[in-house]
Amino acid sequence: MSLSKDDVKHIAKLARLNLKDSEVDKFTRELSSIIDYVDQLQEVDTKNVEPSEQVTGLTNGFREDKVIEKDATPDELLETSPLPIIERQIETPSAHGTN
Repeated sequence: MSLSKDDVKHIAKLARLNLKDSEVDKFTRELSSIIDYVDQLQEVDTKNVEPSEQVTGLTNGFREDKVIEKDATPDELLETSPLPIIERQIETPSAHGTN
């Protein structure tokens, strides 16, 4: 399956990415190549292969969640954003390249 430039532009818009025309060309080729590879994998016969969740023998390393009570003000919460704050709102990139 081959993606069109319009497909890639649509995917970029959904992901809120601003791509240059040269990037659209590049990602059209690269994403189409990835999809072609996945299509090849679909042809592999796995009927007699047992499912495995993981093969390294490692076990889950999760820790207990610890709740820390802190009364943060809205301004303190806004300050944690790496994006610009405009009129007490977080400004996010536009999907169309304009803010």
